Formats: sequence, C-alpha cells, structure tokens
Amino acid sequence: MLKYFVKLLKSLNANSHPGEIAHACAFGLLLGFLPKTSALWYIFFIFALFLRINKGMYFLMIILGSLVAPVLDPTFDQIGYWFLTLPQLESIFRAWLDIPFVAFTRFNNTIVAGSLVFSIAGYIPFYILARLLVRLWRSTLQPLLARNPLVKAFQKLPLVKTIINAYQKVEL
Repeated sequence: MLKYFVKLLKSLNANSHPGEIAHACAFGLLLGFLPKTSALWYIFFIFALFLRINKGMYFLMIILGSLVAPVLDPTFDQIGYWFLTLPQLESIFRAWLDIPFVAFTRFNNTIVAGSLVFSIAGYIPFYILARLLVRLWRSTLQPLLARNPLVKAFQKLPLVKTIINAYQKVEL
C-alpha cells in the first residue's frame, strides 16, 4: 500500500498524465461515497483496478470519500428517495428486483441509490477540479515546497535520508 502512495507523490511531480490522476480522484470519490455493504461497491472496486489510473490517488480518495460520506448521508437519502420514486422508472426497478443477484447491489436502498446518482452526476466536476489542482500543484505549489527550508531540513534527517536512499535503490 505504501508503494502506491510513493508512486502518487512521484506522479504528482513527474510527467505522468494529469488525466490518470484526475480519473483516480473522481472514481475514488465515487467509491468513497458508496456504502461498502452493497455488491455494487465491490464490482466498481474491482473494475477500477483494471483501469489505467493512479492507484495511490484512487485509494486515498476512497478513504477521504469514506470519511466525508456520513456527513452527506442525509443528502444521499433525499436524492435516492427522489430517484427511486420516479414514476417513469418504477417498472424498471421492479423488473431488476426479479433478476437473481441484482438485489445484492442494494440499488433499492435510498442511500445507495442517492450516493450513486450524486457520484455519477459529480464525476465530471470532480474530474475537472482534480485536473486543475494537479496543474496548480505542478506549476506553483511543488516548486515553492521544494525551496522551503523546513522541507530541506526534513530531507536531511538521517532516517528520512535512509528511506529515500533505500527506495531509490529498490526502484532501480
């Protein structure tokens, strides 16, 4: 797991494509907002492992989204109730419940449905925001941080030097 976070930091500062990082942010938030008790979460989680996204950012955003989700649960509940009670979709939802194993996705739970609708609707804005933040990090914040005397002093600590050197040897 630590390997993914080290790669995340390197990708933020390297020439890796910002879209990979932005998609990881958006998809990680989608999973972070979804309740972990539905099969839908596990399906999306496994699907994302096959995508070409930054896995460190993906896992970080799942954790951050999971921390924020309980605060947003009342909103997810309202959105889910509105979505599940749409008269146009009622026959579709009834047909889905008759399909074996579809009920394990818990799509008929208002919080699951609401968080899914919210995440899908917010995917593109999350993506755009993440892409802008990566550009801001690379152009402004990272050079300022590299010149910071506290960061330079931290990097000179013996333990930190040892970790950096060990990682560079393993990477080669």
